[in-house]
Amino acid sequence: MSANKIMIIDDEKIVGDMAKLSLEQEGYVVETFLSAEPALERLKEEKFDVVVTDLKMKGIDGMEVLRTVKRLYPKTKVIMITAFANLDSAIEALRGDVHDFFPKPVRIKELKVSIQRALNGVQ
Repeated sequence: MSANKIMIIDDEKIVGDMAKLSLEQEGYVVETFLSAEPALERLKEEKFDVVVTDLKMKGIDGMEVLRTVKRLYPKTKVIMITAFANLDSAIEALRGDVHDFFPKPVRIKELKVSIQRALNGVQ
């Protein structure tokens, strides 16, 4: 069985780097992106099991990432993270079929649990 593929999109490099390091230690294949445009291009080439995306980014935002992922790969789980956590954006994200929603700073341990649950089909 091949390793699960995780995509992380966050305009803060440290977030992607820390998550990548931690998740790779668990045996995941992880690719990180600082903006949505190159990430969405990559998604056209390859399916990922879980996409972790920041909500607020320059250019294409997390909601557009969510819509694109779900259009291309309806079974891919999306986890949203944001420094601008408010009830409205959380509700909009969850209505849009987001698996989970985390305010920043995200705790890597909690993110790992959420990714595991996503891969196991548990909400």
